[in-house]
Amino acid sequence: MFSSRLRLTELQLLVVPSAMTVVGLLTIYLASTRDLNWDWRDIWASLAFMGIVFAVSIWFSLSRFRGDQVLFPLTAALCGLGLLVIQRLGPDLEARGPGYAGLARNQLIYLLFGIILLLLMITLVRNIAWLRRYKYTWAFCGIGLMLFTMLFGTEEYGARLWLNVGPFTVQSSEIAKVALVVFLAGYLAENQELISSSYRAGPFRLPPIPYLMPVALMWAFSLLVVVAQNDLGTALLFFGVFLSMLYLASGKLSYVVLGLGAFAVGVYVAYQLFDRVTIRVANWLDPWADPLDLGYQQVQSEYALATGKLFGTGLAQGHPVFIPAVHSDFVFAAIGEELGLFGALAVLMLFLLLVARGFHIALNARDAFGRYLAAGLTTTIAIQTLLIVGGTVRLIPLTGITLPFISAGGSSLLTNFIIIGLLLRISESSSRA
Repeated sequence: MFSSRLRLTELQLLVVPSAMTVVGLLTIYLASTRDLNWDWRDIWASLAFMGIVFAVSIWFSLSRFRGDQVLFPLTAALCGLGLLVIQRLGPDLEARGPGYAGLARNQLIYLLFGIILLLLMITLVRNIAWLRRYKYTWAFCGIGLMLFTMLFGTEEYGARLWLNVGPFTVQSSEIAKVALVVFLAGYLAENQELISSSYRAGPFRLPPIPYLMPVALMWAFSLLVVVAQNDLGTALLFFGVFLSMLYLASGKLSYVVLGLGAFAVGVYVAYQLFDRVTIRVANWLDPWADPLDLGYQQVQSEYALATGKLFGTGLAQGHPVFIPAVHSDFVFAAIGEELGLFGALAVLMLFLLLVARGFHIALNARDAFGRYLAAGLTTTIAIQTLLIVGGTVRLIPLTGITLPFISAGGSSLLTNFIIIGLLLRISESSSRA
């Protein structure tokens, strides 16, 4: 009886990320110590991770959950890779000072809490329609949280982005991005026909401005708050998600063109007003102009990627710790150095499959709200990945956000698990339709 309820596809797909994590951590241990006398305690983190992901799949089976069976294994593969990278960087980073102590242990703890949040989303959010009913509440809560952070948060590196909640530090913009997507999905689903229409004014056809105004004002206000916080990477993420969801709802390319024009103006203004933007654009154009100071991170990142070549130096055989922010902003450079071009492409392929699965869930959603919500959440992960990878390889200026599921950072990891939980719930609702 129980075997008939097993999610066999999911269980089989989980074997690969679980084995990768165990073998990878054992490789790191052997490469670092050169000691063949090891025991299971040396790879306890990977064994704990393996137990957690299989326990989640079995719980899905016991609870008769009928959601997508591919999304969670893809997430587990990315999380397992992130755990490996942080475990490998941990000892070297701890040499920098006490601020990096326990980084690998904390990553596993955040993974555990992320899994709990995922299960809570699936258990408590039985019907996503109630998210739609409170769309304005979510939007105002997200913006209010960012305002509170702007006034009372902790400032680091010239940006006030973090709230101290007891022993934990929370980045409010990570929570706000989900709230904004929920609001946009709810509003666009209710006004889809009106937003995709137009009216004639003389020789011109104009968009329905009165119906676009609420969503544009809510987006603009959240964007202003983010800019005031000096978090321009998140501002770019918000803009990309807003423009993508508006295009999905209206199907009008003119909105995209106008949005990109407004973006170009905004970039120019930000370049003139914010030293942080000016420095990052200069580093993007020529980091070698000041390789020992302002361009140091970018130069070291390029050295790391060049050193990796096709197959990489091997786990624990490179020197990614030379990059100051390697565990967060430049974690993709560490992957490129030790796993090479093929390893980096494999990581990008995992993200591509995750995004493709998210859009597959969106296409199969049974109502407009579920469709826009799944598409918006998937777009959030896609744009965030594009921004950080593009900044690392100097395709675009560095934005200073994290690589989903891989970079160290509790707020980002927990928020992305909430996103996966919502996508799984939407997929399950579609299967019952």
